[in-house]
Amino acid sequence: MTEQTATELLGNATSDASLAQARIVSAKIKEAITKDPSEFRVLTGDRPTGNLHIGHYFGSLRNRVELQQAGVDTWVLIADYQVITDRDNTGPISERAYSLLTDYLAVGIDPQKATIFNHSQLPELNELMLPFLSLVTEAELRRNPTVKAELEATNGRAMSGLLLTYPVHQAADILFCKANLVPVGKDQLPHLEQARVIADRFEARYGHADLPAPIFRRPQALLSEAETVLGLDGTKMSKSRGNTIEIGMTADQTAKLIKRAVTDSQRFITYDPENRPEVSNLVLLAALASGKDPHTIAQEIGNGGAGMLKAVVTEAINEHFAPIRERRLALQEDRAYLESVLTQGVAKAREQAQATLAEVHAALNMRY
Repeated sequence: MTEQTATELLGNATSDASLAQARIVSAKIKEAITKDPSEFRVLTGDRPTGNLHIGHYFGSLRNRVELQQAGVDTWVLIADYQVITDRDNTGPISERAYSLLTDYLAVGIDPQKATIFNHSQLPELNELMLPFLSLVTEAELRRNPTVKAELEATNGRAMSGLLLTYPVHQAADILFCKANLVPVGKDQLPHLEQARVIADRFEARYGHADLPAPIFRRPQALLSEAETVLGLDGTKMSKSRGNTIEIGMTADQTAKLIKRAVTDSQRFITYDPENRPEVSNLVLLAALASGKDPHTIAQEIGNGGAGMLKAVVTEAINEHFAPIRERRLALQEDRAYLESVLTQGVAKAREQAQATLAEVHAALNMRY
């Protein structure tokens, strides 16, 4: 792939044609997983900026567990360095990292099958940023949709070097461990395209004829088909907006939050996301938690109004998360076990990072 072609692809990564192609590839990958999951290694993760909520669970965590159970080699990143991409301090980052870890284990991610590690403990991973940065242009980085969106969210604050190079940071996360599969939403496709561009350019510029294969695998997107879950105020569910139900909340806390959820003035309950987003979001939450069709739930509630809807949602969520919360309470009391899981994951990830970096040094003729 030429650099011009790669640049054009990156600039159009969210076009209709590109999205359609990504969906075709994603469908083929899902079929291939059922036949031979050993062909795949998945990289996924979260920033430890706060406690995970049910939007994270229905949007990604549940899918990670399914991939793990299907036999896919699963790597889960606690992206602690990425916390300072767009903020001045880290906050209680260590405790938040352990909170993430506790949530991962509580929902079913198995440390004997998955590799869980935190970014800051892998210096070799971060060293990959240096050669990777030589392979991208400032213009490409500024065109990245996430970079532009994050910059707009800072209300005129000057862009930091870390924010500008955020896509390269993510590429290093993916490529260091030889992941060839990354679960993403359509808005994250440009990040994945950037990782492929970097892998291709590294091979074109530094590949050696005596190397048995390219150092980096070209990662593909596993597009999420999960429904978008809104917050309890009808806007995007976000830790920073305080409109979430955290995975670790109690049944009483959950009930109080749902009782305050925004609905509308119509008594008869229908599932109509376009015209009744707040009511439909509550119906969707009940559907996701119970496994029922949202239209069926709406029909069952009918003229019961917002009160009955909220009661149904509360019961469905508390019933679904009861065993998860029970496991979470037990896990958070065993700090020694949590530390051992992270130590084990970091050791495995560092071993992989060191091996990858050794290959990079060889390609760069920097072995001494």
